Amino acid sequence: MESIPEIFGEYVFSDERMKENLPSVTYKAYRKCIENGESLTIDIANVVANAMKQWAIGKGATHFTHWFQPMTDMTAEKHDSFINPDQNGKVIMEFSGKELIKGEPDASSFPNGGLRSTFEARGYTAWDPTSPAFVKDGVLCIPTAFCSYSGEALDQKTPLLKSMDLINIHAMRILNIFGTPARKVNTTVGPEQEYFLVDKSVFDKRKDLIYCNRTLFGARPAKGQELSDHYFGAIKPRVHDFMRELDFELWRLGINAKTEHNEVAPAQHELAPVFATTNIAVDHNQLVMEMMKKVAARYNMVCLLHEKPFAGLNGSGKHNNWSMATDTGLNLLDPGKTPAQNAQFLLFLAAIIKAVDEYQDLLRMSVASAGNDHRLGGNEAPPSIISMFLGDELTQILDDIKSGVGHRDTEREFMHIGSTVLPTILRDNTDRNRTSPFAFTGNKFEFRMVGSSQSISMANTIINTIVASELDQFADILEKSGDINRDVNRIIIDTLEKHDRIIFNGNNYSEEWVKEAERRGLLNLRSTPDCIGRFGEEKNVALFEKYGIFTRNEINSRMGIMYENYCNILHIEALTMIDMCNKNIIPAVIGFQGKVAEAAAAKKTVSSALSIKTEEDLLTKISKLLDCLATSVKELEDEMIKVNGIKETDDKARFYRENILTCMSQIREIADELELIVDEKDWPFPAYGAVLYSVR
Repeated sequence: MESIPEIFGEYVFSDERMKENLPSVTYKAYRKCIENGESLTIDIANVVANAMKQWAIGKGATHFTHWFQPMTDMTAEKHDSFINPDQNGKVIMEFSGKELIKGEPDASSFPNGGLRSTFEARGYTAWDPTSPAFVKDGVLCIPTAFCSYSGEALDQKTPLLKSMDLINIHAMRILNIFGTPARKVNTTVGPEQEYFLVDKSVFDKRKDLIYCNRTLFGARPAKGQELSDHYFGAIKPRVHDFMRELDFELWRLGINAKTEHNEVAPAQHELAPVFATTNIAVDHNQLVMEMMKKVAARYNMVCLLHEKPFAGLNGSGKHNNWSMATDTGLNLLDPGKTPAQNAQFLLFLAAIIKAVDEYQDLLRMSVASAGNDHRLGGNEAPPSIISMFLGDELTQILDDIKSGVGHRDTEREFMHIGSTVLPTILRDNTDRNRTSPFAFTGNKFEFRMVGSSQSISMANTIINTIVASELDQFADILEKSGDINRDVNRIIIDTLEKHDRIIFNGNNYSEEWVKEAERRGLLNLRSTPDCIGRFGEEKNVALFEKYGIFTRNEINSRMGIMYENYCNILHIEALTMIDMCNKNIIPAVIGFQGKVAEAAAAKKTVSSALSIKTEEDLLTKISKLLDCLATSVKELEDEMIKVNGIKETDDKARFYRENILTCMSQIREIADELELIVDEKDWPFPAYGAVLYSVR
C-alpha cells in the first residue's frame, strides 16, 4: 500500500519543491513576489521556468498549459509541448520565463458578454504565482488569470484575487487598531461537494442526462429517500472503490480530501476537504469536479454534478465554509471562550452582519443559475431569501449589547447521555441550522446556497468584497477615535439597530418565515432572471468600481453572460424534451396502445361475451393523455419559435422562465403519468428506480 504522506502533493510544484529546486537568490525573489506583490524579472522567471520544467519532466510531463477559469464554471487549457527543434534536426526540451509568465489563448470564443468581437481574438493568460503549478495527465498545469486584449477580466480568478487583496488590507487595519500581531489576513474556504453516481449503461440510454445532465422526465420511484436509509449509510463496494481512488488522485495533487459519505438521496454522495486559502480552494474544487468525472468513468459510472438531476429527490449543493485567518494562525471568526468580551470578534461579526444585509442581492446573484433554480427552496436547500443564522448564544449577546444589558458568558454544558459506558459530551455553544443560507457554525460561516456544478469563485469574490467594504468603513471611524472601546461598542450597536433584520434562527422553509421576511423588507429573488439585473444596480456598481474589483463594463459583460447561459440551458432542455417526446415517448405510447387494442380485439375473437372494459378504460385514459401530450409539445414548439424573436437577453430570459418552463412542466406532468401506465418494457428509457439503484 502506498504511504499517503509520501504521495501527498507529489504532482505539485509546491513551495517546498521551489525551495529544493531553485537557487537561494531566486527562491527569495519568488517569495517576495508572493508576500509583497513584487514582479519577477525575466531573468528570475527563466530560472523558475527551467526548474519547473525539469521537475515536471521527471513526473512524466511532455507538455505545459496555462490552466485558467473562464466564465463557464469550468477550466480551460491549451497544451504546448516542451520540444523545440535544434540546428541538427533534433529537438531539445525548453520552457522559458516568458512562456511561464504569459500565454495568448483565443479570447473571443470564450464567454465575454460583448467585451470582445469574434474578429478580435487576442487574449492573455498571466501566471498566478500564489497557486502552485501541478502535473495532470502528463501536462504541466500553470494556474493563470485570463484577460482580454483591452485588459478586462474574462475569468473567475482575477476578481477573486483582487477581493482577497482588498479584505487583507482592511482586516489588517482593524487588527492594527486592536494591536493584534499579524502581517496578513487570508480568507479560507472549505467547499463541501455533493454529487450523484449512476451506472453508465443507464446514463447512455437517457438523452436528457446526456444533453442536460438532469432528467427532464421521470415518475417518482416506489422507493426514494423516504426511509432515510442512504444518508450516512454503509457505502457500496463499487462506490467505496471509486472514493478510494478519487482520494489518492486528489492527494497526489495536494488536495486535502478529508470526509466522504452517502448523502440523503439514493446514489448521492459528498466529499469535503480541509480548509485552504480561498484562491487555492477554488482551484482545488475545480480539480475535484474534474477528477470525480474521470475516476467515475474508470468504474463504468457517470458523476452527475447538476443541482437537481432527479425531481422529487434532494439536489446537490456546494456548502461554502468561509472564514478569515491571520498568517499567525488566528481564526478571526473564533468567538473564544468568552465571546461577549471578545470585542475584536464582535466587530468582525458586525461587519459581516452589515455586509450580508446591505448586499443580499449580490449574495443571491452569486449563486443564480438555471440548475440552482430547481434546487433552492426545496426541503434540502436554503430558500431564495438571504438570512443569517447565529445561534442562541451569539444572538443573545448581540441583543444584550443592543439593549445595553450586561452579558455574562455562560459555561458550556456537558451532555449526559444516560448510559454509564458512554462518555459525557461537551455541548456546542449553538445548534446547527441546515435551512439557513448563511449560517455561523462555530468559527466560520457556511454559505449553503452555492450550486454543486458552480465555481465557488464568484460567491467568495462577493463575500470578500462586501465584508472588506464594511471593515473599511469601521476602520475609518476607529483610526480617528479618541476612545476605541466606546466607538467599537457604538459601531456594533448601530449595526445591530439597522441590520439585525437579517438574523433569523428559525425554520427557513416555513411559510411563516416567507411572510416575516417580507415584513422585515428582505428580498425574495426566486429565480435567476430576478437576480441577474441586481448585479448592475448603481449601489453595486459603485461598490465594485470603488475597490477596483469589477469595472462597469466587466459587470455588464457578466450580466450578459449569465442571461445568455440561462437562456441557452433552457433552450437545450426544451429541444431535448421535444425530441424525446416526438421520437421516443409518443411512439412508445402509441405502440403500447396498439398492444392493448390488439389484446381487446383478441378477446372478442375468442368470445363476444368476454369483457374488454379494462382495456377500453385503459385505452381511453391513454388516448386522452397522449392527445394532451401532443398538444402540449406543439405549444412548446410554438413558444420556442416566439422566443427566437426576442432580442433583449433579459426579456428572453424572463420569457424562458415564464413561458418555456411552464410548458415543459406541463409536458413532464403528462409524460410522467403515462410512464406509470405503460409497460416498463415499452417505456423508451430507464425509469428513476433503474437509474438511482443502478450502482450495486
